[in-house]
Amino acid sequence: MTLWFLFALMTAGAAFAVLWPLGRPARRLAGGSETNVYRDQLTEVEHDARAGLIGAPEAAAARVEIGRRLLEAADTESVQPQSSSLRSRRMVAVAALAGIPVLALLIYLPLGSPELPDFPLAERVRAPVASQPLDNLVAQVESHLEKNPSDGRGWAVLAPVLSKLGRFDDAVRAYRNSMTYNGETAERRSDLGEAIAGAANGIVTADAKKEFERAVALNPKDVKARYFLGIAAEQDGHGADAAKIWQAMLADAPADAPWRDVVQEALTRVNASAPPLPKGAEVAAGGMSNADRSQMIHGMVERLATRLKQNGDDVDGWLRLVRAYMVLNEPEKSRAARDDARRALGPNEAGLRQLNEGLKALGVDG
Repeated sequence: MTLWFLFALMTAGAAFAVLWPLGRPARRLAGGSETNVYRDQLTEVEHDARAGLIGAPEAAAARVEIGRRLLEAADTESVQPQSSSLRSRRMVAVAALAGIPVLALLIYLPLGSPELPDFPLAERVRAPVASQPLDNLVAQVESHLEKNPSDGRGWAVLAPVLSKLGRFDDAVRAYRNSMTYNGETAERRSDLGEAIAGAANGIVTADAKKEFERAVALNPKDVKARYFLGIAAEQDGHGADAAKIWQAMLADAPADAPWRDVVQEALTRVNASAPPLPKGAEVAAGGMSNADRSQMIHGMVERLATRLKQNGDDVDGWLRLVRAYMVLNEPEKSRAARDDARRALGPNEAGLRQLNEGLKALGVDG
């Protein structure tokens, strides 16, 4: 309120300074009309000349001088403003001085912010980012990195943003450059693997799996890498291996780990579709024979196929089924699953598009 009061006081002072001279009445002569005075003087000169008080030359000179003054006074009086003209000028001045602040106020209220603190020009140059669209900021960083490709910090900042925007191919390049100029870490390896999987529509490809394995080699407790290695095992039809990875993660996890629910959900998913393990304490999943393991895998795949026939909207499930048949070296069933998936997802344009992109990443076209 102090600022508004100061603005009002300044406006009033400026208006008063302009209106005061306009509002003052015209200065009038103390002795009445000036032309009447000069006419009286002419009459006196004529009277003195007839009485012989002044000579003819002096009388003529006086007449000329008084006549000149009379004409000048008459001209001055003729240009004095009339009262109606003065009132009009005052009205115009008042309207202008009152209208300008009102107009300024109407413009300022929706656009201005009197409570905004000082914002020096240098700060405006350094901090324009908050008001800019994310795509514009990314374009600026990319332009900077084209001119300065060895800026490791720039690549480290850009890579996760590209992943969030769904530009996975560009994110892969950014993560690789980040490791080149910043060095290799487990986190960077797992982030790179996630970007590669994202580019393949969620399929953990061989390249992505290598990155996760490298991350675990650098840090055996890396959460993201371990989780995606479990996803890779599940996608390959090795549900038991995926369950072992996720069970170990949960065993190591703090009670308040934010990712605990995600891993538990994944573990529940594979356990629900996995066949029971052979009974007996001496028999463990890792010790199963090849025949038993093959039978277990085929059972998991068939259950997945049955579930998808009942609920065909699961795009990821169809991709896992196609991939499982490929791993089992059953190309005919893989193509049949592809065709079934397209029929099931026919009305779902977005799902069908995601399916086709995933099939392309798996190398199953047609």
